[in-house]
Amino acid sequence: MTSQVIQIAIFTAVGFILGGVLLTLSLAIQKIFGISNPTKVKKESYECGMKAFHDTFIQYDVKYYLFALIFIIFDVEFVFLVPWAVIFDIAANKTFLIIEAFIFVFILVLGLIYAWGKGVLEFD
Repeated sequence: MTSQVIQIAIFTAVGFILGGVLLTLSLAIQKIFGISNPTKVKKESYECGMKAFHDTFIQYDVKYYLFALIFIIFDVEFVFLVPWAVIFDIAANKTFLIIEAFIFVFILVLGLIYAWGKGVLEFD
C-alpha cells in the first residue's frame, strides 16, 4: 500500500516539475527568439475593423461571474453523485451509502444557503 502511495507521489511531483520546466523553457525561448515591437497601434483593441471611439475597458458586474461560478460548482458536485448511484446497486451496506449521500447533499445545500445569504443569487 505504501509503495503505491510513494509511486503516486513521485508521479505527481515529476508532473509538477516537468510542467514547471516546460513552462519556464517556453517563456525563455519566447524571450530569446520572440519579436517584441510594441507600438501604439498594436496596443489598440481591434474589433470588426472599426476604430475604437471610447474606452474599450468595460467593467462587468462581478455578480454574473459569481452566478456562473456557483452554477459550475453545483453542476460538477452533482456529477460526483453518479458514481455513488452506480455503486449503490452492488454495495452491501446501503444505509452507509444513503447517509453518505445525504451528508454530501446537505453540504451542497449549506453552500447554496451561504451563497444566497451573501446575495450572489440576487440581481438588482
